[in-house]
Amino acid sequence: MTTPQILSFSIIAVMMAAFVWGRYRYDLVAAAALLVSVAAGIVPFDQMFSGFSDDIVIIVGSALLVSAGIARTGIMEAAIKRYVPNLTGVRSQLALLVITVTILSAFVKNIGALAIMIPIAFQFARRSNISPSVFLMPMSFGSLLGGLMTQIGTSPNIVVSRVREQLTGTAFTMFDFTPVGAALAVAGTIFLLFFYWLVPVRQKTGGALNEAIDIKNYLAEARIVADSTVLGKTVADLLKLSGGDARVTSILRNRTMRMTPLPDAVLKTDDILLLEGDPEALDRLVSQAKLSVTGDRKGDEDAGSDIMAIEAVIGESSSLIGWTAQRLALYDRFKVNLLAVSRRGERLDRRLAEVQLRLGDVIVLQGSAAAMPEVLREFGCLPLAERAILLGSVRKGIVPVAVLAAAMAATALGLLPVPVAFFAAAVAMVLFKVIPAREVYQGLDGPILVMLAALIPVSDSLRSTGATEIIAGELAQLGTVLPAAGALTLILVVAMAVTPFLNNAATVLVMAPIAAQFAGDLGYRPEAFLMAVAIGAGCDFLTPIGHQCNTLVMGPGGYRFSDYPRLGLPLSFLVIAVAVPMLMVVWPMR
Repeated sequence: MTTPQILSFSIIAVMMAAFVWGRYRYDLVAAAALLVSVAAGIVPFDQMFSGFSDDIVIIVGSALLVSAGIARTGIMEAAIKRYVPNLTGVRSQLALLVITVTILSAFVKNIGALAIMIPIAFQFARRSNISPSVFLMPMSFGSLLGGLMTQIGTSPNIVVSRVREQLTGTAFTMFDFTPVGAALAVAGTIFLLFFYWLVPVRQKTGGALNEAIDIKNYLAEARIVADSTVLGKTVADLLKLSGGDARVTSILRNRTMRMTPLPDAVLKTDDILLLEGDPEALDRLVSQAKLSVTGDRKGDEDAGSDIMAIEAVIGESSSLIGWTAQRLALYDRFKVNLLAVSRRGERLDRRLAEVQLRLGDVIVLQGSAAAMPEVLREFGCLPLAERAILLGSVRKGIVPVAVLAAAMAATALGLLPVPVAFFAAAVAMVLFKVIPAREVYQGLDGPILVMLAALIPVSDSLRSTGATEIIAGELAQLGTVLPAAGALTLILVVAMAVTPFLNNAATVLVMAPIAAQFAGDLGYRPEAFLMAVAIGAGCDFLTPIGHQCNTLVMGPGGYRFSDYPRLGLPLSFLVIAVAVPMLMVVWPMR
């Protein structure tokens, strides 16, 4: 073994140990490994930053924006309310999420299927008052299992099909992968539904701030307009849209008559509703019922995506203390609207414009994004930047769904490569103002993207130093003393082990010729071994870096590097136990 090969193995081993240890942030560990690799000479200077242009980084970043665009519309939440309104158990919610993602992943790119369902996972998490981490990792693993079922489900299947054609003259067809892939998907899904509790419950960074502030009850005011979906319906119909997390405290009719909000009270045009609830529940209710949260005030529709809503705390020197929004004439003087107020330990029961503001009140202000910082400074309010919300923002309904559908169709039909299609979808989300331009970089998970970009050249050092050839040689020697099932298991396990360092498509390119040669030397047909490589490359359940789907959920789920093996290791053993006998039955080795 040469010195560069020893260095490559050593650096990667230490890096993985640091990831598992978790003492230092994963992007910092990856960046340090990259610097050490360059200093050791195993990563050339001109390849040091090649990872930033790699397809994986583009796909993950674009998918994060696309998923954020889908989440902003509220369309997935509306679908839940319509088709599964009474789904409240955690296991039943998880079953819907995992099964849907698994089936979708067989026919569309699995990262696209996962991006569609992430907003629903957050909705279920809010409904059940649990962390989204309970759902996101099983969903990611389900998307990997679903991708095994068809040729287009995941990149390794496409690549291994091409390799087989080069080696034997015959490519795998669309559904050659289905018998084994479907068996793995069924077994894996059952496992995930019964052992999801192995996933550590995590909270995203920033959760401590939210808990410290502990804002639960906002007073907001909304008006029934001509196109409201609840016009002519009852108060009970309206409250169903919030999932039980908001309530109507009063109804003002004809601007003067105050009505008790009985469940069977029918809502009419220009009724003013006083609403109470947490910001997310109020946002869901307002957006899905198409209510106007600014009443007769102006400004929320004129400036388009430049309008934002943000939470802020009234400070000791605030000029708002002791005043009402009505007396201050907030919009006329400052071009901002007061959308909601929350006061710890007190229930507010009067109209927003009549609430006398106090020290410590948390308010939701809406106005121009450019002017908001100056307005907050003038008011003496502390903005809660990590709690900027969507209440009162303009939504684009069908546009983001159409954009994502077009991207997935383009990849399924082979019209565009996956990175190009998803990058185009992300740009379209901004061009169509689904995501305001100011929020683009907030939607990108910087630490995840930096970690990926730094890891790619470090991992590639295994190939460039010839370390993979050593692995192949050791495999050949070991295979001669193993039975057929043992030889097939060996290839599958090695493909699983190599995937985190070479990414799944690169694993197939490196491992498929090795597996075919390995099979030939032992007198076996190559098909089962090539399929084993595809399965191993598509089933990285042990790290967040072997597949884009695992990386995609790492930030939203708040996961640590060491969380993945807790659920992923037993699932990997299950995959091996099911895949090997199925491969030997479906693809005879002699």
